[in-house]
Amino acid sequence: MATPTRPHTRRGRRGVVRQVPLRTHWLLLTTLVLTLSAALLLQGYTQHMYGHEADGAPRPRSGSAAVPAQIADGGPLIDTSGSEPRTAAPAEKTVALTFDDGPDPEWTPRILDTLRRHQVHATFFVVGTRVAEHPELARRILAEGHQIGIHTFTHADLSAAAPWRRTLELREAQLALAGATGTTSSLLRPPYSSTPDAVTDVDYEALRTAGQQGYLTVLTTQDSEDWRRPGVEKIVADSTPQGTAGQVLLMHDSGGDRSQTLAALDRLLPDLKTRGFTVTTVGAAAGLPQVMHPAESGDHWQGLALIGALTASDWALTVLGWLLWAAGAIGVLRAVALLAAARRHKKLRRRGWGAPVTEPVSVIVPAYNESAGIEAAVRSLLASDHPVEVIVVDDGSTDGTADLVESLNLPYVRVIRQANAGKPAALNNGLRHARAELVVMVDGDTVFERDAVRMLIQPFADRRVGAVSGNAKVVNRGGLLGRWQHIEYVVGFNLDRRLFDLAECMPTVPGAVGAFRRSALLRLGGVAEETLAEDTDLTMALCRAGWRVVYEERAKAWTEAPATLGALWRQRYRWCYGTLQAMWKHRGALGQRGQAGKLGRRGLLYLLMFQVLLPLLAPVVDVFALYGLVFLDPVRIIGLWGAFLLLQTAIAGYAFRLDGEKLGPLWTLPLQQFVYRQLMYLVVVQSVCTALAGSRLRWQRMQRYGTLQVPPAAG
Repeated sequence: MATPTRPHTRRGRRGVVRQVPLRTHWLLLTTLVLTLSAALLLQGYTQHMYGHEADGAPRPRSGSAAVPAQIADGGPLIDTSGSEPRTAAPAEKTVALTFDDGPDPEWTPRILDTLRRHQVHATFFVVGTRVAEHPELARRILAEGHQIGIHTFTHADLSAAAPWRRTLELREAQLALAGATGTTSSLLRPPYSSTPDAVTDVDYEALRTAGQQGYLTVLTTQDSEDWRRPGVEKIVADSTPQGTAGQVLLMHDSGGDRSQTLAALDRLLPDLKTRGFTVTTVGAAAGLPQVMHPAESGDHWQGLALIGALTASDWALTVLGWLLWAAGAIGVLRAVALLAAARRHKKLRRRGWGAPVTEPVSVIVPAYNESAGIEAAVRSLLASDHPVEVIVVDDGSTDGTADLVESLNLPYVRVIRQANAGKPAALNNGLRHARAELVVMVDGDTVFERDAVRMLIQPFADRRVGAVSGNAKVVNRGGLLGRWQHIEYVVGFNLDRRLFDLAECMPTVPGAVGAFRRSALLRLGGVAEETLAEDTDLTMALCRAGWRVVYEERAKAWTEAPATLGALWRQRYRWCYGTLQAMWKHRGALGQRGQAGKLGRRGLLYLLMFQVLLPLLAPVVDVFALYGLVFLDPVRIIGLWGAFLLLQTAIAGYAFRLDGEKLGPLWTLPLQQFVYRQLMYLVVVQSVCTALAGSRLRWQRMQRYGTLQVPPAAG
């Protein structure tokens, strides 16, 4: 909506400002998104593919025809590394005490204290993700003379897992142990396993895979069933051997309330000692020479990296969760504020501004290669129901714009030619030639409705008003892109302007349709050239000078919107980058009082929050939404998205009603979330990166399509 300025190299205390296109930020953004995606995938795998069912819970029974008899009828220690499986059992009157599913920060230390009090050692079959979360507990287990075995990485059912996942589960669990303790273990207890005679064909296949990777599988012969929490008496009874044969006893140090397990241990261990049983580790009970081994240096460092990655992903997910909740809450509050402000603004406008403003108006039209639409723009201005003079400032056009306007021989129209110097210079040139105190500035791709000028200047009845923003509308709203921009103009821009008006912190009077007091502009030194968003820069300067800037939605003008994604990108990139420049230039308003303070602490902070920070978070929101669809409850995620869309639709419907627009284009609103929204967010990302890098953006001129023939009716 702005006329192009000539690209130039600006010199200052820091020398020449670079004009090299910035590309590094896209690599950085891609890296960040991929890193976040990897963290979420890791978090999703470890937390949401975790097997939470208890090991002793009943499982569907399948065939066991392929299971060798020496396993079904053998001992609970199974070696499948050779051509023929071998089994072993604890010695007579020996109980190999084992605990599954830990370590747990609450129950594992208390169980360790109990074992130390009774001078008993045990074997802890640990889950890799738990070790990564609590490596200090794994170290304590070994330091106090106990053994550790592997219980997979995520408590996965190896018999039901694909071969690749079996390998991954065992490898990652071993790495977690190596990183936490500097050791590895050759003991494995598959989750959901039980006694040897319960091994099925699919179980045996998983045992063979483990054996080929060097693991000795440890099943059970006695299940305390403490996971059921049946009471201390029942746990003790189920844990007590009926004869003198050696046993492998299954208990749990994680997975829920283990207070009954603790109480049962205090009764069980003395009883077993009284009966002459030795309670010890799996290795000692079976006479195994060495089950714990020093980890290789590479495995240790890989394990540390794995633990670090899990910790970082958990931290990232926690922070992300809080950010998303905060963003959601802020978004809802913003929606409520916009609706309340729009309703309040509508009521205020019914009261009028005071005595009618009838003085003539000077209309300045800066033009650079605007031959496609300049005739429609000028004729619409002359058709106004208010006296105007039209000053077309041709900024070195090469398409005959000035010649075209002069050939029309229209009354009250002057053409001023200048060498190409940019839009601010053209506007300042027009200000110098303007005869009226009230000045309307119009882009060359805009046509006014008949009453637009009259409506636009009525707020000047209030002497505190220095500028007025009109209501810009999209004329070429055919196709998805046109409809999406039409929705954005009606909903995004105009609702925000109503809120800014009430809060007295209007940051932008659009170049397409705005009115100013000429004397106020001249006191500011005219239109500045430091930013690419000269309309925003000028509006902020007026606010800081103590002037009120208001919004008059009845002053309607029609403008051409970009018709391609590339043209839209270039336009919004310039707008966003220029707004960032203006925000930085006027950051001093944050500490000022009066009208300037309202701009700083209301307008600038609002822009920072909703046009910079939240859009920067948008790619993260999209990645998290995909994470939720894959790992969380997809119905819940879709429901939340639907509720968000419903809220947006309600806001959009109200905004369309305020502007007298038909609701038809709103059917494209859901589609807008998948294409248009991401495009706008990426524009913000590139603009912020460009600003932080100190690069200067070249002017990107929008192509004109010549669709502005006559002002169309609303809707």
